[in-house]
Amino acid sequence: MSKYLQSDIDTIAGESKLRCFSNIYLFYRKSRIKRWLWGLLLLLLAIMFLPWTQNIRARGTVTTLRQEQRPQQVNTMIGGSIMKWHIKEGDFVKAGDTLLQLGEVKVDYFDPQLLNRTQQQISAKQQTMESYRGKAATTVVQSQALQQARELKLQSLDNKIAQQELKIRTEEADLSAATNELEAYKRQSEAARVMLDSGAISLTDFERRKINYQNGLAKWNSASNKLQQSKQEMINLRIEQQSTLQEYTDKIAKVSGDRFSSLSDAASTEAELLKLQNQLANYDARSKLYYIIAPQSGQITKARKAGIGEFLKEGDMIVEIVPDKIQYAIELFVKPMDLPLISRGQTVRFVFDGFPAIVFSGWPGGSYGTFGGKVVAVENSVSANGKFRVLVVEDTADRKWPALLRIGGGAEGIMLLKDVPVYYELWRNINGFPPEYYQLEESGQKEKVMYK
Repeated sequence: MSKYLQSDIDTIAGESKLRCFSNIYLFYRKSRIKRWLWGLLLLLLAIMFLPWTQNIRARGTVTTLRQEQRPQQVNTMIGGSIMKWHIKEGDFVKAGDTLLQLGEVKVDYFDPQLLNRTQQQISAKQQTMESYRGKAATTVVQSQALQQARELKLQSLDNKIAQQELKIRTEEADLSAATNELEAYKRQSEAARVMLDSGAISLTDFERRKINYQNGLAKWNSASNKLQQSKQEMINLRIEQQSTLQEYTDKIAKVSGDRFSSLSDAASTEAELLKLQNQLANYDARSKLYYIIAPQSGQITKARKAGIGEFLKEGDMIVEIVPDKIQYAIELFVKPMDLPLISRGQTVRFVFDGFPAIVFSGWPGGSYGTFGGKVVAVENSVSANGKFRVLVVEDTADRKWPALLRIGGGAEGIMLLKDVPVYYELWRNINGFPPEYYQLEESGQKEKVMYK
């Protein structure tokens, strides 16, 4: 090649009939590198003015919006031994289906007739309580009878006292008459003594008048004694009246004490009856807890116990149920510096693990395989991983989420912010400025742009 000049090569290539000269040696062609360079520069300049959607990317997992729709543990409330399994892992059950049957392990509940014997104790206590109440009712009747007897007895004594008062008045009148008569006899006797000394009357007349005086004195003494005896009888009647009142008061008080004692015994028996009824209810509830039932419909997973006769303690986990009716949500974990850019109602695009997608983060309209969502909650406390938890639900106005989603599956969220030109986004990233964001108005129709 060095022996020939360039002109000689061109001459030989032009005169030669071989095609290799025209395909290998391209010295006669003009270069297009400049045109391609200018074209690429113009294309790059046009791209700089295209709209770019600012966004925040965050990883998360599939969960549920409501707590009762999340996988829940089924625990045993009482200790026992496994008697029979009614399910196995992977089975789908409905609410109320029996999962497991337990056997009793506590000696206090070994009696197979425990409920019947407790019911018999309750019946016996009820009869005892009714007996005490009947006794209390009887004492009420006794008290009323004693009160009536007391009234009759007091009325009888009142009548006797009234009669005795009349008798005393009569005897006081007799005593007064005897006193007057005695005084008259006394004056006659004194006058007769004077007349006897003067010789006006005989000794016989004097002695007759003296005998009359003695008879009057005896009559007065008799009337006086009768009056004192009647007054003493009146005192005895008063004493008997008070004694009768005290006697019946003591009897009524005793009957009332027996009544309150019976009522107290009835109340104590009722308390024991209620305690037995409580025990019966507890025994009945415990007997129902021997059968572990499904709290809700779902799939059985994570069976922690196995075999027959294995012992379970109170509160031990038996299985886990994954509910079959779930309202899916995505929990995203965003960095603290991105938290001010997130608000409720904000639009989020998702890429679910296991579902193919082509994502252009700056041009969500050109992406394929993504799904839409709306932010419903932003937690104010930081999680254990140092990030803040955000809950996102399905956007009903967008593409429906896959039916094959499972709790715990991975998801990557793209939270859409403001649309800006590409050159502005490059300039922002070069300077390290934060993205701009917007907040929805209450009407949900307009967007308010806020710059940070």
